[in-house]
Amino acid sequence: MRRLFIDGTLTEYMIIEGDDARHLLYAMRVKPGQRIVVADKKGIIAETEIIKCETQRVFLHLLHKLSDQKNESDIEIVLVQCLPKGDKMDYIVQKAAELGVNKIIPVMSCNCVVRYDLEKREKRQQKWQKIAEEASKQCGRGSVPQIAAITDLSTCLDMAEGYNACICYENEKHMSLNQYLKNHDGMNYMLFIGPEGGFTLDEAARCKIRGINSISLGNRILRTETAALAAVTIVQYEKGDLGNQAQQK
Repeated sequence: MRRLFIDGTLTEYMIIEGDDARHLLYAMRVKPGQRIVVADKKGIIAETEIIKCETQRVFLHLLHKLSDQKNESDIEIVLVQCLPKGDKMDYIVQKAAELGVNKIIPVMSCNCVVRYDLEKREKRQQKWQKIAEEASKQCGRGSVPQIAAITDLSTCLDMAEGYNACICYENEKHMSLNQYLKNHDGMNYMLFIGPEGGFTLDEAARCKIRGINSISLGNRILRTETAALAAVTIVQYEKGDLGNQAQQK
């Protein structure tokens, strides 16, 4: 069943406008009487019925809340992703959204090849936010991950306070992510992923000074897009709702 996200809260009657309305009307060709699932900004999910269609608007009637649906992980994950080349960020955003990441912070670091001016930064952020929304609709999430504005590593280091924060670093030889998670409790994690070329020695040292743990993802050097999704998957498996919980039930 089609899922929509609204900025406000659920009400008995709602009006869908903009891109969502156009998609419903002209791509899906919805008609009155059809049902769609709506999630509000608090992650509350409900089943609704289309009661009226206009040229640019779709009118919904709330039927009942789906209180038994819990599609969001209890674990908060912030992915700090240094910008990769080409369209790899599109892929990372899409898959990270499917895996349950709460926020993605795109970062310009020393070894990043791509360099965006202010206009391109804003356009990229909007594009990635749209990708995150579409992925969240497709996989049935209760909320959409926030895609932050492109920033620098120093700013992200300031944001790490209060998180179980770790940098995925190919030169780390002693601590694996799995070991780190077994030694750390908590409900919020911040994962730092380098670009092609990885983090520089200076960047890794700055992270260590700020108390961000250096961890390894194994003996093989992973592509940045592989490292990001591997790290998120491991955290969700060990601490969240990806497979591990289901096996324990």
